[in-house]
Amino acid sequence: MPLCESCGQEVSGTERLCAECLETSSQSTTSFVPVGQPQPTPATVHSPDEDISLRVIKGPQVGERFFLDGDRITIGRDPKVQLFLSDITVSREHAVIIREGSEVRVKDAGSLNGTYLNGSIVEEALLKDGDILQVGTFQLRYCRGSGNCSASC
Repeated sequence: MPLCESCGQEVSGTERLCAECLETSSQSTTSFVPVGQPQPTPATVHSPDEDISLRVIKGPQVGERFFLDGDRITIGRDPKVQLFLSDITVSREHAVIIREGSEVRVKDAGSLNGTYLNGSIVEEALLKDGDILQVGTFQLRYCRGSGNCSASC
């Protein structure tokens, strides 16, 4: 919330009127996120310094890249998850990416359609550079470091 330019108190409401000193603030809204829209989360923040990511290679969001910068990243179609995939074939909480030291694993979260790694259904599996993870109709390529996969991601 903006602060009153005269007394420093928080200014609320669309009139930008300070309840303390009754001055009108000239500050404008600095950002706006429509109600009901999923907000960016750590997994969707694009950072060139990150070396671990998933890129959508097949599905509704083809080309989108998600950097995996947390220790536990949930994947699903619920806007509250960190890696949001908007499609009915994806469970609300479909899978989880778990980082433990240098290892990165995928674990199915009890999804209806299952989680696949390189064409095989998995409950939990270690991810390697270039692996193809399938969640619903989405296929995501796992990329780590600056190897051949990262160049194609």
